[in-house]
Amino acid sequence: MELKVVSYQRERALAIITLSRPQRRNAWTGRMHAEYRGCLAQADADPAVRVIIVTGNPEGQAFCVGADLGGLEKMSEQGEYDAGITEDISRPGYGVHPAFDATFAYHFGLSKPIIAAINGAAAGVGLVLAAFCDLRFAVQGAKFTAAHGRFNFPVEYGLSWILPRLIGITHANDLLLSSRVFTAEEAMEMGFLNKVLAADELLDHVCAYAQTMADTVSPGSLRETRRQIYTDQHRSLAEAVEDSERLIREMARHPDYAEGVSAWMEKRVPEWSGDR
Repeated sequence: MELKVVSYQRERALAIITLSRPQRRNAWTGRMHAEYRGCLAQADADPAVRVIIVTGNPEGQAFCVGADLGGLEKMSEQGEYDAGITEDISRPGYGVHPAFDATFAYHFGLSKPIIAAINGAAAGVGLVLAAFCDLRFAVQGAKFTAAHGRFNFPVEYGLSWILPRLIGITHANDLLLSSRVFTAEEAMEMGFLNKVLAADELLDHVCAYAQTMADTVSPGSLRETRRQIYTDQHRSLAEAVEDSERLIREMARHPDYAEGVSAWMEKRVPEWSGDR
């Protein structure tokens, strides 16, 4: 697919996906969703990519302000909802676990961590997208809102499942029942964000953090740790323990285990093979 509203670039071991409709503050459309999923599939399949970063085109002065209001108005006139995607859309992350085979839940089926560099407002689906990333860094003063209550919508795309797990049900109820606007500073206090930074520091900080992760943590460990974290939300403690024991036996036979031990003993940066 020719990219029009999402850009994709690779820097060393990082894939940077940029939502890019600056004239509409990076508002979400079916086209953007299709391109975004295509970029995720590309990054997940590229053995050179270890970490994925998602951000907004800075000229839009937002991360993503939610669904394009022009599309919402059209749907209101038609009297029905249309997500604007087709059956042939890329399906990154599908097939790993039945719980992940759904819109935005597919993030949890990917093999690489995803970091949101939230460089401005994140509303509606923009908030959803940020919530389904593994880590979230935002600029000072960025504004967030679920927004759905203003449009007679339900909570969108599983935000009612993920948000209580991130910040607790008391904070989630506050944000979801009121659809109120809250700031990056509030989000940090609630535990939604990992760090709040100045605008001119955000992307450099996230890239440095991601590159350190790529350099020091083996690709196999990143992949399996993510899947354990999200799969364990759907199984018992005993199942989680037993699965971890199975993975220890399997992963101890991988060349990256011996490389990790050698690098630790020799006090050097490991050279990961990345082979599965």
